[in-house]
Amino acid sequence: MTIELPRDLPVWLARSAEPAADGADTLTRARALRRALTVTSKPRQAAVLVLFGGSPEADPDAPGGLPADAEVLLTQRASTMRQHRGQVAFPGGAVDPEDAGPIDTALREACEETGLDPSGVEPFAVLPKLFVPPSRFDVTPVVAYWRTPGAVRVVDESETERVVRVPLAQLLDPANRFLVRSTLGYQSPAFQVDGMLVWGLTGGILAGISKASGWDREWDREDVRDLETALAAVGMTL
Repeated sequence: MTIELPRDLPVWLARSAEPAADGADTLTRARALRRALTVTSKPRQAAVLVLFGGSPEADPDAPGGLPADAEVLLTQRASTMRQHRGQVAFPGGAVDPEDAGPIDTALREACEETGLDPSGVEPFAVLPKLFVPPSRFDVTPVVAYWRTPGAVRVVDESETERVVRVPLAQLLDPANRFLVRSTLGYQSPAFQVDGMLVWGLTGGILAGISKASGWDREWDREDVRDLETALAAVGMTL
């Protein structure tokens, strides 16, 4: 579902409402897994906030017009959590009965996790649900523009270790991009940035949006690394 695009949405963000996918990418795999579920295996519902900030003026010399100050908000889960410990993710979480929809869920969870002021956030797209097998969640990505960026922080250290505004120029640097593959054969786009490994659903969403938006620079798609080794390189484990 795409919300009516604001007239003054930055041009460099306009195509991020329709992330690209191909037969080998994480988003396609997640959708295929969801379709394979039986009727009796009803997943739980969740939403994440894919929040981009940056100058409204495009840089004509950069891929897709991406401005030099473009950034994305990411969190790193606490290493003490039972599921997804230490993993890098978008702010988000499970739907509450009081939530009016995925936008409400994504904004509420982002506020609870990062202290985000929602008044400066402008959601403009709700992407298709993606199934996460380990937690059995159907996750709805909500894409938004951080029109008025504000301070963010770790609110609850038992859930979150870091809240980071990651420059897209660093994230998308070809030197920081590769694929990871688990011992079970699962393969995912990955980014190594600011001492973190961004992979799995988060890496897949970012890779899809970057490709659709024309932000990609040529990177080595033949560089496939062992997941556990790549995690260990940044002090993380499965």
